[in-house]
This record gives sequence, structure tokens and C-alpha cells, in this order.
Amino acid sequence: MGFCKHPIIEIFGLTILTDLVSTSGSGAQSKRSFLFGSFEMLIKLVPNNSAGTVTTYYLSSTGIKHDEIDFEFLGNISGQPYIIHTNIYTQGVGNREQQFYPWFDPTADFHNYTVHWNPNAVVWYIDGIPIRVFRNYQLQGIPFPNQQGMRVYTSLWNADTWATRGGLVKIDWNSAPFTATYRKFRPRACYWNGPLSIAQCAIPTKSNWWNSPLYNKLSADKFGQMNSIRSKYMIYDYCKDVKRFKGVMPTECSLPQN
Repeated sequence: MGFCKHPIIEIFGLTILTDLVSTSGSGAQSKRSFLFGSFEMLIKLVPNNSAGTVTTYYLSSTGIKHDEIDFEFLGNISGQPYIIHTNIYTQGVGNREQQFYPWFDPTADFHNYTVHWNPNAVVWYIDGIPIRVFRNYQLQGIPFPNQQGMRVYTSLWNADTWATRGGLVKIDWNSAPFTATYRKFRPRACYWNGPLSIAQCAIPTKSNWWNSPLYNKLSADKFGQMNSIRSKYMIYDYCKDVKRFKGVMPTECSLPQN
């Protein structure tokens, strides 16, 4: 499958239709890179039989030792729920997947998917509800994404070798084109202007509001919302996959989330 990237200027208010057919997928990227901030996007996912497709919204730097923060939406056959797949890479290393079933129909209307990223933590939100936190535990030897600027990307692509039931369910090309819709991208963030930004974007100034003490950790109310969602809708957590890590669990799994 070919993959066509269409660079975009910040999308404020624009609507982007992302299509997948048997010969090509599609995607877009922000014109600028960022270091820390809040990144919102309204997304309506591929309706009906979306098995084998993956719709994405993520931040990423470049290179072998890249950083990346992922929202990925794994399609399914009609009547079955999507899987919301999250992951984070630091210095080129991922393996920190957490997955959820949505508690709504993500194909019926637009929903807000937000990544809030500051020097203390990365938080994934859906419609203002936090679903996951990855804290900065560099002092414990755990890399954190705070040294590289990242662009924002979207894509829709063929992943039927793994996306739906481990690749058992393939794309039905008779249903093509598959269309996901993005709109109202809102990056309230610090622009990356090279290594000087590492210090400048981390300062808790009024303009860098995402770094204020208010966002050092989730409020008690937000933390309760997150725990409720995770207890009801989480279907995979790398921190509970003892077999995968052969009993030697990643260090952050034993540390507080908030």
C-alpha cells in the first residue's frame, strides 16, 4: 500500500477527510514542530465495517531515537467496538501500550481527542476525561519526551495484518473508500525552535500555561474520572502483562500514575 502525506498548515476550523482505498492511504502533518502544550482534534472514525483499518492522531519526532505519543483507532467488523490504542515512545523505545473500548459510538459524531504534554507528564484525554497518564520519572532512570520537538500527524492506513483480532479479519475492499474525518485541530503549544526551546518551553510562564502548577497532576475529580474509565473500559495494560515481560516489569509500572 502506498502512503501519501499531505503537509498542512495548522488546521484551525478546517475539515479534513482522510480516505483509504486499495491502492493508497492518506495522512497529514503539522507545518511546525512543538515542545509541550495541549493538542486537540475532533475526529469521527470510519463507520460500518472498518476491520483492518487504523486511524491515527499522534505526535512524533524523527530519527531512530524518536519520541512519540499515540492515539490509534483499530477498526472492527460492523457491530463490534473500535479499540482505542495508546502508546508512548521515548528515545525510540515504545512497548507501553494501553487499550480501551470506547464508551460511545466514535463513528456517529465527532469526539475530542487531546494530548496534554508538559515537563511533568503526558495525559491522554477523550472529551475532557483523562484515560491515561505517563509521568516524568527521569530521576528513576525512565526516559521522558522533553528533548525533541514533535510534529502532529494524522493518517488512515491498511493494517489488516494485525489490527483486527491479530490480523484474522481482513479489510473488505468492497466497502472502500473508508473515510475518517478530522476537524478543529487546536494546538496551544510551544513552537520548537531548536535546542534553545528545551529550556524556553519548560518555563512555567503565563504564555506556557500548560506548565503551570495546576497541571502538575490531575485534580482529585479528574483522577477519579480516569480510574472509573480504566476500571470499566480498559482491555489491555502493558503493566499487567507479566508473561510478555517475563516477570521483570517496566519500572514505571510500580510508580504512582498521578
